[in-house]
Amino acid sequence: MNLLVTQDEHRKVPESPRVEQMVNLSSKKLRTLAGLAAVAGLSLALHAQAAQASGGVPPQPAAELGKTAQPKATIQGEQATTLASNTNIVRYNRLYKTGAIPASKCKEVNVSLRTAAGVKAYDQQLLNCMWAAWAPILKASGANYRVKPTMVLYGSKANTVCGVISSPTSYYCGHGTKAEIYIPWGYIANMWKNSPTYARAYATNTMAHEYGHHVQYMTGILSASWSRQYAFTTSAAKLEESRRRELQASCLGSAYIGANKRYYPMSAGLYSQWKYLVEHSGDIKGYPRDHGSFANHGWWSHAGFYAASSSTYAGRCNTFNSASSRVS
Repeated sequence: MNLLVTQDEHRKVPESPRVEQMVNLSSKKLRTLAGLAAVAGLSLALHAQAAQASGGVPPQPAAELGKTAQPKATIQGEQATTLASNTNIVRYNRLYKTGAIPASKCKEVNVSLRTAAGVKAYDQQLLNCMWAAWAPILKASGANYRVKPTMVLYGSKANTVCGVISSPTSYYCGHGTKAEIYIPWGYIANMWKNSPTYARAYATNTMAHEYGHHVQYMTGILSASWSRQYAFTTSAAKLEESRRRELQASCLGSAYIGANKRYYPMSAGLYSQWKYLVEHSGDIKGYPRDHGSFANHGWWSHAGFYAASSSTYAGRCNTFNSASSRVS
């Protein structure tokens, strides 16, 4: 998932002694970093029946909106063949009635993200913790909760079951009872050189967003949403469906981060950079309007992160039952 930063002024915030100090970036350099993240950090969420650019924020120019991959396996979750039944799946899914997302109680891995080994250790811990936290929620929703995505680090290009991807795209590919999350480690390593704290926030949020797509896949939301998108006859309707899907993935990802915020911990510099990231992620000029505005991406991310009281709920992330203005 990608994020774009266009802040007029960057202020250094207190940093945790656990990791090296955040680089104090100029506003010009921060905007550059953010712009690259936006066009790059976007992730792709696909199942074997539908391959298209989706993910963390701004769209990846190499991907074609609405392009379908050859079906290769039975998709997960409820099955539907009509627009009405697919709408029922995305709007009234049992996921929305599940309880509070439990804190995984996992702490952030204290490693440098300047190498592939460092990114692997950092993201694998995140993946393991998200799988453990989301399992009881998926079980309660009646979905297959045992499927754990495999994380795959890649360099410039990767061949996946869902298609070929290129860095800096983060990517979710679900097929049958298997799923992979692809992470372009070099992109994160380069980001670390400019700002370790921003790189940590980016890596955390990207993995959380991709896992949000996994939750959608297991519950049938991802497949039903793609079916709805193909059924719509106008470009505007298709793009709005994509935005609903992507904004929900960001909300679900933020809900996990919020549930575990005391243990990670999501505070001080890391929280400041994460907040800035989600509030400056979304569609950018010159690319398809398929991920949502900065304002709405920030709104849904905060809706997931803060939810109610000290608990977070997947039910706060029902983008499919929201007004068009909230997913614009």
